[in-house]
Amino acid sequence: MTARETVLGRVRDALALAPQPAAAVDRAYRRGRDLPDAERLALFTDRLVDYGAQVRTCTAAETATALADVLDGLGARRVGVPAGLDRSWLADWDGVVEEDGADVPPPDLATFDAVVTSTAVSCAETGTIFLDGSADQGRRALSLVPDVHVCVVDLSSLAVGVPEALARLVPERPTTLISGPSATSDIELERVEGVHGPRTLVVIVRTEV
Repeated sequence: MTARETVLGRVRDALALAPQPAAAVDRAYRRGRDLPDAERLALFTDRLVDYGAQVRTCTAAETATALADVLDGLGARRVGVPAGLDRSWLADWDGVVEEDGADVPPPDLATFDAVVTSTAVSCAETGTIFLDGSADQGRRALSLVPDVHVCVVDLSSLAVGVPEALARLVPERPTTLISGPSATSDIELERVEGVHGPRTLVVIVRTEV
């Protein structure tokens, strides 16, 4: 028996001796809020820019052009993408596109100049992007290991607040929350970027799909 099994066994025994009743969850927080598209977009953009992310808007028809401009501006020549990403989005870009998969060791993802993913849901109020591991978003490592993350967000998937965003998610799916580029501070408040994820986050918001 491992140490982990021993500890968990003792926890189970303790819970069996003193079972706790299910706790009631207060659901009185604000839900069901909405705002006009322009206001949601402005709020989302304000939050992202404040976090240090780059934001660009386009229509669905302009997606390929917008992505090509962004990747060229970043100097990217080799990007990683999840298996289910719409490849037409990269039709105007002349760099190398490589599909990620379970057979690719996570350390190898660091060799990509950038990664391009879609999103599940986003939250305007907090400037947060939610990835749920769907085919067009890929595994968690794909959005955390490379130094640059380019994320495509449909305005229709942009919720006002956290309760509204969570209501659109599937609870059983693995969810990654991204609020700007990776950043942290030490005890002297020296900001360091790129410790827990990409140093650069570029968000392309498609206002018409």
